[in-house]
Amino acid sequence: MKVPASRAVASPLVALALASLGVGHAQETAQRFEPGEALTYDVTWSIFPAGEVTATLRSVAGGAKDAYEVSTTARSQGFVSLLFDVRNEFHSLFDPQTLCSQKIVKKINEGRRHKDTSIVFDGARKLAILDERDLSHANAPPKHAENEIPSCVQDVVTAFYFLRRQNFQVGQAIRLPINDGSKTYDVSVEVQARERIQTPLGTRDAFRVEPKVFSGLFKRKGRILIWFSDDEQHLPLRIKAMVWAGSITGTLKSVSRTPAASPAEER
Repeated sequence: MKVPASRAVASPLVALALASLGVGHAQETAQRFEPGEALTYDVTWSIFPAGEVTATLRSVAGGAKDAYEVSTTARSQGFVSLLFDVRNEFHSLFDPQTLCSQKIVKKINEGRRHKDTSIVFDGARKLAILDERDLSHANAPPKHAENEIPSCVQDVVTAFYFLRRQNFQVGQAIRLPINDGSKTYDVSVEVQARERIQTPLGTRDAFRVEPKVFSGLFKRKGRILIWFSDDEQHLPLRIKAMVWAGSITGTLKSVSRTPAASPAEER
């Protein structure tokens, strides 16, 4: 039995998954996150435990200036793993000042689907440079594509960190450009409400936001809601994707902080 819903676990939530108003620089001065932060989420599909997502932030030395790297893993667990095994890794680099994405590397292992993708965001040349290999088909030729982008874009991972830098106000619409290798989507993120929610970290006040291009970015019809904590950190406390196969929810269960890791090797 094939369960496409499990694939949706990886995409929206990796999206740890989801940001200025799309003009190429951060509008807020609050830091909100620092290298060494690690976020861990339990993922459920309807009533079933489905997996775990982790997102770890570190500083990476290299080039003209240091960048931040978010390493995100999505792992299916339990009953869902028996139906559809997910073992995904995303590594996303971005400028900690402008929050412009520089590069994202994706290693996708979902059931029989195995794919390695690298996207370099060249802001100076306004190009997204995609290189991809389909490991499921040994004879498939590698894919290379170059597509025009604005000088500053976010990817599906760095968008979460971009949103954390904003000063949320109910009724506000935050706009940002998100690119995943081909088309750039002009995403409108609505700040819909301020709510008190129960979480494994206790009762927390949170802003509920909704990105408005779910079907375009994730190639499925549905909605995605995100609750950010109403404090200095703006932690993504809960992420809920509502798709045809049911509701997939990621709930933040732990936050840890360690000293900044040593520079990563060049990928």
